[in-house]
Amino acid sequence: MIKISGGRVIGETISEKNVYIKEGKIFSVTEEELPFDKELDACGNYVSPGFIDTHLHGGGGFDFMDGDEESVKAVADFHLSHGSTIILPTTLSGDTEEIINSVKTIKRVFDKGDTNIWGVHLEGPYFSKNQAGAQDPRYIRTPKKEEYEKIINSCQGFIKKVSFAPELEEAEEFLKFLAEQDIIASAGHTDATIEDIKKARELGLNMVTHLYSGMSTITRHKGHRILGTVEAAYLFDDIYTEVIADACHLPPDLLKLIYKIKGKDRICLVTDAMRGAGQTEGETVLGKLDTGLKCIVENAVAYLPDKSSFAGSVATADRLVRVMKNDVGVSLTDAVKMMTRTPAIAHKIYGKGEIKKGYDADLLIFDENINIKNVILKGKIVK
Repeated sequence: MIKISGGRVIGETISEKNVYIKEGKIFSVTEEELPFDKELDACGNYVSPGFIDTHLHGGGGFDFMDGDEESVKAVADFHLSHGSTIILPTTLSGDTEEIINSVKTIKRVFDKGDTNIWGVHLEGPYFSKNQAGAQDPRYIRTPKKEEYEKIINSCQGFIKKVSFAPELEEAEEFLKFLAEQDIIASAGHTDATIEDIKKARELGLNMVTHLYSGMSTITRHKGHRILGTVEAAYLFDDIYTEVIADACHLPPDLLKLIYKIKGKDRICLVTDAMRGAGQTEGETVLGKLDTGLKCIVENAVAYLPDKSSFAGSVATADRLVRVMKNDVGVSLTDAVKMMTRTPAIAHKIYGKGEIKKGYDADLLIFDENINIKNVILKGKIVK
Protein backbone atom coordinates (compact mmCIF):
# COMPACT_ATOMS: atom_id res chain seq x y z
CA MET A 1 0.00 0.00 0.00
CA ILE A 2 1.25 3.48 -0.93
CA LYS A 3 0.27 6.46 1.18
CA ILE A 4 0.29 9.99 -0.25
CA SER A 5 0.44 12.32 2.71
CA GLY A 6 0.72 16.05 3.26
CA GLY A 7 -1.24 17.03 0.17
CA ARG A 8 -4.25 19.13 -0.71
CA VAL A 9 -6.55 16.76 -2.59
CA ILE A 10 -8.49 18.25 -5.51
CA GLY A 11 -12.07 17.18 -6.06
CA GLU A 12 -15.23 19.28 -6.07
CA THR A 13 -13.47 21.03 -3.20
CA ILE A 14 -9.90 20.92 -1.88
CA SER A 15 -9.32 18.88 1.27
CA GLU A 16 -6.32 17.85 3.32
CA LYS A 17 -6.54 14.08 3.30
CA ASN A 18 -4.35 11.06 2.77
CA VAL A 19 -4.68 9.07 -0.45
CA TYR A 20 -4.00 5.33 -0.23
CA ILE A 21 -3.16 3.27 -3.29
CA LYS A 22 -3.36 -0.51 -3.50
CA GLU A 23 -2.81 -2.71 -6.54
CA GLY A 24 -3.02 0.23 -8.94
CA LYS A 25 -6.32 1.50 -7.57
CA ILE A 26 -7.31 4.21 -5.11
CA PHE A 27 -8.01 2.32 -1.91
CA SER A 28 -9.11 5.20 0.30
CA VAL A 29 -9.20 9.00 0.56
CA THR A 30 -9.35 9.72 4.26
CA GLU A 31 -8.01 11.62 7.25
CA GLU A 32 -7.53 8.29 8.99
CA GLU A 33 -4.17 6.58 9.34
CA LEU A 34 -4.07 3.21 7.58
CA PRO A 35 -1.24 0.67 7.32
CA PHE A 36 1.10 1.35 4.38
CA ASP A 37 4.34 0.07 2.88
CA LYS A 38 5.56 3.22 1.12
CA GLU A 39 4.91 6.90 1.74
CA LEU A 40 5.03 9.80 -0.71
CA ASP A 41 5.01 13.18 1.00
CA ALA A 42 3.24 15.80 -1.15
CA CYS A 43 4.91 18.53 0.93
CA GLY A 44 1.84 20.75 0.98
CA ASN A 45 1.35 20.61 -2.78
CA TYR A 46 -1.83 19.66 -4.59
CA VAL A 47 -2.83 16.07 -5.29
CA SER A 48 -4.84 15.93 -8.51
CA PRO A 49 -6.36 13.34 -10.80
CA GLY A 50 -4.14 12.73 -13.81
CA PHE A 51 -4.85 14.94 -16.80
CA ILE A 52 -6.79 13.56 -19.77
CA ASP A 53 -5.81 15.01 -23.17
CA THR A 54 -8.08 13.76 -25.93
CA HIS A 55 -6.60 15.68 -28.87
CA LEU A 56 -2.84 15.74 -29.48
CA HIS A 57 -0.62 14.98 -32.45
CA GLY A 58 2.90 15.02 -31.11
CA GLY A 59 5.52 16.53 -28.85
CA GLY A 60 9.13 16.25 -27.86
CA GLY A 61 10.18 16.30 -31.52
CA PHE A 62 7.94 13.41 -32.63
CA ASP A 63 4.50 12.93 -34.22
CA PHE A 64 2.03 10.05 -34.08
CA MET A 65 1.96 10.08 -37.89
CA ASP A 66 5.68 9.19 -38.02
CA GLY A 67 4.50 5.59 -38.11
CA ASP A 68 7.04 3.91 -35.82
CA GLU A 69 6.69 2.67 -32.25
CA GLU A 70 9.65 4.69 -30.96
CA SER A 71 7.98 7.96 -32.00
CA VAL A 72 4.65 6.95 -30.49
CA LYS A 73 6.30 6.04 -27.19
CA ALA A 74 8.34 9.27 -27.17
CA VAL A 75 5.24 11.45 -27.62
CA ALA A 76 3.30 9.52 -24.98
CA ASP A 77 6.15 9.76 -22.46
CA PHE A 78 6.68 13.47 -23.14
CA HIS A 79 3.07 14.29 -22.33
CA LEU A 80 3.05 11.91 -19.38
CA SER A 81 5.86 13.94 -17.85
CA HIS A 82 3.57 17.00 -18.07
CA GLY A 83 0.73 15.22 -16.29
CA SER A 84 -1.29 13.56 -19.06
CA THR A 85 -1.98 10.09 -17.66
CA ILE A 86 -4.55 9.45 -20.40
CA ILE A 87 -4.12 10.52 -24.02
CA LEU A 88 -5.95 9.94 -27.28
CA PRO A 89 -3.24 10.06 -29.96
CA THR A 90 -4.68 11.99 -32.89
CA THR A 91 -4.08 11.38 -36.58
CA LEU A 92 -4.19 13.91 -39.43
CA SER A 93 -5.72 13.80 -42.89
CA GLY A 94 -3.66 11.48 -45.06
CA ASP A 95 -4.08 8.63 -47.50
CA THR A 96 -5.88 5.52 -46.30
CA GLU A 97 -2.84 3.32 -45.77
CA GLU A 98 -0.93 6.06 -43.93
CA ILE A 99 -3.79 6.51 -41.46
CA ILE A 100 -4.17 2.76 -40.96
CA ASN A 101 -0.43 2.33 -40.40
CA SER A 102 -0.44 5.09 -37.77
CA VAL A 103 -3.41 3.56 -35.95
CA LYS A 104 -1.89 0.08 -35.97
CA THR A 105 1.45 1.39 -34.72
CA ILE A 106 -0.21 3.23 -31.83
CA LYS A 107 -2.16 0.05 -31.03
CA ARG A 108 1.05 -2.00 -30.86
CA VAL A 109 2.46 0.40 -28.25
CA PHE A 110 -0.84 0.23 -26.33
CA ASP A 111 -0.80 -3.58 -26.38
CA LYS A 112 2.62 -3.63 -24.67
CA GLY A 113 1.08 -1.95 -21.60
CA ASP A 114 2.55 0.57 -19.15
CA THR A 115 1.30 3.44 -21.29
CA ASN A 116 -0.99 6.43 -20.97
CA ILE A 117 -2.55 5.71 -24.37
CA TRP A 118 -6.31 5.02 -24.25
CA GLY A 119 -7.24 4.81 -27.93
CA VAL A 120 -7.09 6.86 -31.12
CA HIS A 121 -8.80 10.06 -32.26
CA LEU A 122 -9.12 10.34 -36.04
CA GLU A 123 -8.99 14.00 -37.05
CA GLY A 124 -9.96 13.83 -40.70
CA PRO A 125 -9.78 13.24 -43.56
CA TYR A 126 -13.48 14.09 -44.01
CA PHE A 127 -13.42 17.87 -43.74
CA SER A 128 -14.46 21.06 -45.49
CA LYS A 129 -11.61 22.36 -47.62
CA ASN A 130 -12.72 25.89 -46.71
CA GLN A 131 -11.90 25.08 -43.08
CA ALA A 132 -8.73 23.07 -43.68
CA GLY A 133 -6.53 25.16 -41.41
CA ALA A 134 -3.31 23.18 -41.08
CA GLN A 135 -4.86 19.97 -42.41
CA ASP A 136 -3.19 19.12 -45.71
CA PRO A 137 -5.78 19.97 -48.42
CA ARG A 138 -4.35 17.26 -50.69
CA TYR A 139 -5.93 14.63 -48.46
CA ILE A 140 -9.27 16.21 -47.57
CA ARG A 141 -12.23 14.32 -49.02
CA THR A 142 -15.82 13.18 -48.44
CA PRO A 143 -16.68 10.00 -46.52
CA LYS A 144 -16.70 6.81 -48.56
CA LYS A 145 -18.10 3.73 -46.84
CA GLU A 146 -15.51 1.30 -48.19
CA GLU A 147 -12.69 3.52 -46.96
CA TYR A 148 -13.92 4.44 -43.48
CA GLU A 149 -14.98 0.88 -42.73
CA LYS A 150 -11.49 -0.28 -43.69
CA ILE A 151 -9.83 2.32 -41.44
CA ILE A 152 -12.02 1.77 -38.42
CA ASN A 153 -12.06 -2.03 -38.73
CA SER A 154 -8.25 -2.07 -38.95
CA CYS A 155 -8.14 -1.88 -35.14
CA GLN A 156 -11.62 -2.78 -34.02
CA GLY A 157 -12.65 -0.88 -30.89
CA PHE A 158 -9.42 1.12 -30.64
CA ILE A 159 -10.62 4.23 -32.49
CA LYS A 160 -12.58 6.15 -29.87
CA LYS A 161 -13.41 9.47 -31.56
CA VAL A 162 -13.67 10.87 -35.09
CA SER A 163 -13.65 14.55 -36.01
CA PHE A 164 -15.29 15.35 -39.36
CA ALA A 165 -17.51 17.88 -41.15
CA PRO A 166 -21.15 16.79 -40.74
CA GLU A 167 -22.41 18.83 -43.69
CA LEU A 168 -20.57 16.69 -46.23
CA GLU A 169 -22.27 14.36 -48.67
CA GLU A 170 -22.69 10.88 -47.16
CA ALA A 171 -22.06 12.26 -43.64
CA GLU A 172 -25.42 10.93 -42.46
CA GLU A 173 -24.48 7.34 -43.31
CA PHE A 174 -21.08 7.89 -41.72
CA LEU A 175 -22.69 9.16 -38.50
CA LYS A 176 -24.92 6.09 -38.33
CA PHE A 177 -21.86 3.88 -38.72
CA LEU A 178 -20.00 5.71 -35.92
CA ALA A 179 -23.01 5.29 -33.61
CA GLU A 180 -23.13 1.56 -34.36
CA GLN A 181 -19.45 1.31 -33.44
CA ASP A 182 -19.92 3.40 -30.26
CA ILE A 183 -17.41 5.96 -31.55
CA ILE A 184 -17.71 9.60 -30.47
CA ALA A 185 -18.64 11.90 -33.36
CA SER A 186 -17.26 15.43 -33.21
CA ALA A 187 -17.80 18.31 -35.66
CA GLY A 188 -14.50 19.80 -36.78
CA HIS A 189 -12.95 21.68 -39.70
CA THR A 190 -16.52 22.27 -40.80
CA ASP A 191 -18.75 24.75 -42.62
CA ALA A 192 -21.87 23.27 -41.03
CA THR A 193 -24.87 25.50 -40.41
CA ILE A 194 -26.95 25.12 -37.30
CA GLU A 195 -29.42 23.03 -39.31
CA ASP A 196 -26.62 20.62 -40.22
CA ILE A 197 -25.69 20.32 -36.54
CA LYS A 198 -29.31 19.74 -35.54
CA LYS A 199 -29.57 16.82 -37.97
CA ALA A 200 -26.22 15.43 -36.85
CA ARG A 201 -27.23 15.62 -33.18
CA GLU A 202 -30.20 13.39 -33.91
CA LEU A 203 -27.74 10.79 -35.19
CA GLY A 204 -25.40 11.00 -32.21
CA LEU A 205 -23.03 13.93 -32.71
CA ASN A 206 -22.41 15.54 -29.31
CA MET A 207 -19.05 17.31 -29.53
CA VAL A 208 -17.21 20.02 -31.44
CA THR A 209 -13.49 19.87 -32.15
CA HIS A 210 -11.34 22.78 -30.91
CA LEU A 211 -14.09 25.39 -30.63
CA TYR A 212 -13.58 28.44 -32.91
CA SER A 213 -10.66 26.79 -34.73
CA GLY A 214 -11.64 25.59 -38.20
CA MET A 215 -15.40 26.01 -37.98
CA SER A 216 -18.28 28.10 -39.24
CA THR A 217 -19.89 30.98 -37.43
CA ILE A 218 -22.72 33.41 -38.27
CA THR A 219 -23.03 34.30 -41.96
CA ARG A 220 -25.56 36.40 -43.86
CA HIS A 221 -27.58 35.29 -46.86
CA LYS A 222 -29.78 37.92 -48.49
CA GLY A 223 -29.80 39.81 -45.22
CA HIS A 224 -30.76 36.79 -43.10
CA ARG A 225 -28.34 35.61 -40.44
CA ILE A 226 -27.53 31.91 -40.44
CA LEU A 227 -25.97 30.39 -37.35
CA GLY A 228 -22.93 28.14 -37.66
CA THR A 229 -21.12 25.50 -35.62
CA VAL A 230 -19.86 27.96 -33.00
CA GLU A 231 -23.38 29.13 -32.18
CA ALA A 232 -24.70 25.55 -32.19
CA ALA A 233 -22.07 24.60 -29.61
CA TYR A 234 -23.39 27.36 -27.36
CA LEU A 235 -27.07 26.77 -28.04
CA PHE A 236 -27.21 23.03 -27.32
CA ASP A 237 -26.38 22.38 -23.68
CA ASP A 238 -25.51 18.72 -24.25
CA ILE A 239 -22.70 19.42 -26.73
CA TYR A 240 -19.19 19.05 -25.33
CA THR A 241 -16.56 21.47 -26.57
CA GLU A 242 -12.87 20.87 -27.05
CA VAL A 243 -11.01 24.05 -26.07
CA ILE A 244 -7.33 24.78 -26.79
CA ALA A 245 -6.64 26.91 -23.72
CA ASP A 246 -3.08 27.96 -24.55
CA ALA A 247 -4.01 31.69 -24.54
CA CYS A 248 -2.86 31.85 -28.19
CA HIS A 249 -5.52 30.02 -30.19
CA LEU A 250 -8.14 31.70 -28.00
CA PRO A 251 -7.35 34.83 -25.97
CA PRO A 252 -8.22 34.85 -22.25
CA ASP A 253 -11.34 36.99 -22.73
CA LEU A 254 -12.72 34.50 -25.25
CA LEU A 255 -11.89 31.65 -22.89
CA LYS A 256 -13.88 33.51 -20.23
CA LEU A 257 -16.85 33.70 -22.57
CA ILE A 258 -16.70 29.99 -23.40
CA TYR A 259 -16.44 29.11 -19.71
CA LYS A 260 -19.32 31.44 -18.84
CA ILE A 261 -21.64 29.84 -21.40
CA LYS A 262 -20.58 26.17 -21.48
CA GLY A 263 -19.26 25.72 -17.94
CA LYS A 264 -16.91 23.21 -16.42
CA ASP A 265 -19.12 20.21 -17.20
CA ARG A 266 -19.07 20.66 -20.97
CA ILE A 267 -15.52 21.91 -21.65
CA CYS A 268 -12.75 19.44 -22.44
CA LEU A 269 -9.38 21.16 -22.41
CA VAL A 270 -7.12 19.81 -25.17
CA THR A 271 -3.58 20.69 -26.20
CA ASP A 272 -3.79 19.89 -29.93
CA ALA A 273 -0.03 19.62 -29.43
CA MET A 274 2.25 18.96 -32.39
CA ARG A 275 5.85 17.84 -32.82
CA GLY A 276 7.25 21.21 -31.69
CA ALA A 277 5.87 20.96 -28.15
CA GLY A 278 8.82 20.95 -25.76
CA GLN A 279 11.27 21.94 -28.51
CA THR A 280 13.09 25.18 -29.22
CA GLU A 281 11.34 27.71 -31.45
CA GLY A 282 11.97 27.61 -35.20
CA GLU A 283 11.09 25.34 -38.11
CA THR A 284 9.21 22.09 -37.52
CA VAL A 285 6.76 19.74 -39.27
CA LEU A 286 3.11 18.91 -38.60
CA GLY A 287 2.48 15.26 -39.43
CA LYS A 288 4.91 12.71 -40.78
CA LEU A 289 8.44 14.06 -40.80
CA ASP A 290 9.15 13.51 -44.50
CA THR A 291 5.70 14.31 -45.97
CA GLY A 292 4.00 16.59 -43.44
CA LEU A 293 3.38 20.32 -43.56
CA LYS A 294 6.28 22.61 -42.78
CA CYS A 295 5.54 24.93 -39.86
CA ILE A 296 7.24 27.46 -37.66
CA VAL A 297 7.08 27.85 -33.89
CA GLU A 298 7.14 31.41 -32.58
CA ASN A 299 5.90 33.03 -29.38
CA ALA A 300 4.72 29.74 -27.87
CA VAL A 301 2.48 28.68 -30.79
CA ALA A 302 2.89 26.90 -34.14
CA TYR A 303 1.99 28.52 -37.47
CA LEU A 304 1.96 27.64 -41.13
CA PRO A 305 4.98 29.37 -42.73
CA ASP A 306 2.88 32.25 -44.12
CA LYS A 307 1.19 32.62 -40.70
CA SER A 308 -2.23 32.31 -42.34
CA SER A 309 -3.25 29.72 -39.74
CA PHE A 310 -2.15 28.14 -36.50
CA ALA A 311 -0.72 24.65 -37.00
CA GLY A 312 -1.60 22.95 -33.74
CA SER A 313 -0.13 24.07 -30.45
CA VAL A 314 3.06 23.52 -28.51
CA ALA A 315 1.14 23.38 -25.25
CA THR A 316 1.09 20.67 -22.62
CA ALA A 317 -1.80 19.88 -20.29
CA ASP A 318 -0.22 21.58 -17.28
CA ARG A 319 0.00 24.80 -19.29
CA LEU A 320 -3.74 24.65 -20.08
CA VAL A 321 -4.67 24.35 -16.41
CA ARG A 322 -2.25 27.17 -15.59
CA VAL A 323 -3.83 29.46 -18.21
CA MET A 324 -7.36 28.74 -17.06
CA LYS A 325 -6.41 29.41 -13.44
CA ASN A 326 -4.05 32.36 -13.80
CA ASP A 327 -5.15 34.12 -17.00
CA VAL A 328 -8.84 33.29 -17.17
CA GLY A 329 -9.46 33.35 -13.43
CA VAL A 330 -11.42 30.14 -12.94
CA SER A 331 -11.04 28.21 -9.71
CA LEU A 332 -8.36 25.55 -9.56
CA THR A 333 -11.01 22.88 -8.99
CA ASP A 334 -12.86 23.89 -12.17
CA ALA A 335 -9.66 24.17 -14.22
CA VAL A 336 -8.63 20.67 -13.13
CA LYS A 337 -12.12 19.27 -13.74
CA MET A 338 -12.03 20.43 -17.38
CA MET A 339 -8.75 18.53 -17.78
CA THR A 340 -9.85 15.40 -15.90
CA ARG A 341 -13.42 14.47 -15.00
CA THR A 342 -15.22 16.23 -17.87
CA PRO A 343 -13.16 14.64 -20.66
CA ALA A 344 -13.43 11.28 -18.88
CA ILE A 345 -17.24 11.49 -18.90
CA ALA A 346 -17.43 12.91 -22.43
CA HIS A 347 -15.21 10.15 -23.84
CA LYS A 348 -16.61 7.27 -21.76
CA ILE A 349 -13.31 6.73 -20.00
CA TYR A 350 -14.59 4.91 -16.96
CA GLY A 351 -12.82 4.73 -13.61
CA LYS A 352 -10.63 7.72 -14.43
CA GLY A 353 -10.63 11.46 -13.84
CA GLU A 354 -11.38 11.57 -10.11
CA ILE A 355 -9.67 10.75 -6.86
CA LYS A 356 -12.26 8.28 -5.72
CA LYS A 357 -12.22 4.85 -4.11
CA GLY A 358 -11.96 2.11 -6.72
CA TYR A 359 -10.77 4.42 -9.49
CA ASP A 360 -7.43 3.88 -11.21
CA ALA A 361 -4.58 5.52 -9.31
CA ASP A 362 -3.64 8.01 -12.03
CA LEU A 363 -2.50 10.93 -9.92
CA LEU A 364 -0.39 14.07 -9.98
CA ILE A 365 1.32 16.22 -7.41
CA PHE A 366 1.89 19.83 -8.46
CA ASP A 367 2.56 23.20 -6.88
CA GLU A 368 0.65 26.51 -6.89
CA ASN A 369 1.73 27.26 -10.46
CA ILE A 370 0.88 23.78 -11.77
CA ASN A 371 4.51 22.68 -11.98
CA ILE A 372 4.40 18.87 -11.98
CA LYS A 373 6.35 17.31 -9.11
CA ASN A 374 5.18 13.69 -9.31
CA VAL A 375 3.24 11.56 -11.77
CA ILE A 376 1.58 8.29 -10.74
CA LEU A 377 0.27 6.02 -13.50
CA LYS A 378 -1.94 3.11 -12.44
CA GLY A 379 -0.38 3.17 -9.00
CA LYS A 380 3.22 3.31 -10.24
CA ILE A 381 5.29 6.42 -9.49
CA VAL A 382 6.81 7.31 -12.88
CA LYS A 383 8.06 10.80 -12.00
